[in-house]
Amino acid sequence: MIDAPGAFLVLITVFVFFLPLLIYFPPVPPSKRDALLETHTQAGLGRSQAKDDVNGAQKSGGASGRAKIRSLWIYPLKSCRGIEVAQSKVLPTGLEFDRLYTFAQLKSPFPVGLQTPADEKGAHVWRFITQREFPLLATVQVDLFLPDIAKARGQLSARVAEPFLLVRFPWQERGLRGVLDWAAAKLARGWPARPEKEFVLPVVFPSREEIDARGYAYEEVTIWRETVTALNLEVELPRELSLYLGVSNRLGLFRIDPAQLRNVYRCAPTADEAGYQPVTGFQDAYPLHLLNLASVRHFDTKIDKDETLPVLDPRRFRANIIVDGDDTPYDEETWKKIRFIPGPGSKRDASTFHVSCRTVRCKMPNVDQDTGHRHPVEPDKSLRKFRDVDEGAKHMGCLGMQLTPLYPRTASPDDLESWVEVGMSVEVLERGNHVYIRQ
Repeated sequence: MIDAPGAFLVLITVFVFFLPLLIYFPPVPPSKRDALLETHTQAGLGRSQAKDDVNGAQKSGGASGRAKIRSLWIYPLKSCRGIEVAQSKVLPTGLEFDRLYTFAQLKSPFPVGLQTPADEKGAHVWRFITQREFPLLATVQVDLFLPDIAKARGQLSARVAEPFLLVRFPWQERGLRGVLDWAAAKLARGWPARPEKEFVLPVVFPSREEIDARGYAYEEVTIWRETVTALNLEVELPRELSLYLGVSNRLGLFRIDPAQLRNVYRCAPTADEAGYQPVTGFQDAYPLHLLNLASVRHFDTKIDKDETLPVLDPRRFRANIIVDGDDTPYDEETWKKIRFIPGPGSKRDASTFHVSCRTVRCKMPNVDQDTGHRHPVEPDKSLRKFRDVDEGAKHMGCLGMQLTPLYPRTASPDDLESWVEVGMSVEVLERGNHVYIRQ
């Protein structure tokens, strides 16, 4: 018969024996990420140092002081966490994979009067949502998986040749199920990991057969003052996402239809000037957004800081192209046409852009892009105080510039393509004044 010390020794021995097995072979079911990694490679550069770039320690400009591309960002799912990339194809809609999807909530007219007709009382509209209303969108992680020929060799499914998005958000069930999820997350991804919910979205626009088979539906969705017909994939959303974000209305998920893009007018070049009609997807108004770190650094000195906002993270401004190296803050506000020039050894050609207008800011930069915490006043208060600089956007703060791609040839759809990559230098081709035109 084993006494108490002996039993304890046996338990310790068993634990020490099985601990390495639990670490290297955790007893948890494979995740959707694991399945995707069998045939795909995750795109992106991993964790960025962009938050620290505002201190000026990592300036990337050369001896000439010419600005260079410091980082590139895509946001496949609007208002969710971005993906930093080293290079990107530039399409008429902006960077490839950018703002393909947006969340929307179903809203009805409110309030309604007693004499309002029944059909108007029941009217509803899908309206896009962002971190402005639901700051926890900043913590929804989006990963892009691109097909890997070497990994997929021998796979029979045609889907292995398509890219996919993996969307993840923190979620822990209550009770014993939640405890098990917590333990599984730690075993699978390390001690800092938290339980998550995840779902997969297609990047390639679905075929008619797929739309019918999956139960997707074409519906109208409103983004700002524009209404566009897009594909609603709300059947793919887990019910927990609405609870996590705090969306009380019905939650939808819309994919922009490449055949029904939004035309861009106002400050953009005309179709005759550009050689094609400028368009965009689910971006706010223009295909691309550029941010100059010299301007961010200067503006950072104007903000009243506290423990929740010790430094102004450039990621709060959700730019596609972040440039650095030019010590003149706000110089980008005089640019009218620019060219990005590749460095020595690059295989890319130069790419040209029309600098269409300033970026008029709302309260969205108040949201911490790591935690989803929304600061009650900053930087919105300082933007309105110190960056009320555009005659067309009185009492609004401006920071950053909106871009429209330009191409040397526009005769066929295949011509409407260029590239940008980190390290390209900025050549200013034309300068002038900007006046924002409201929608």
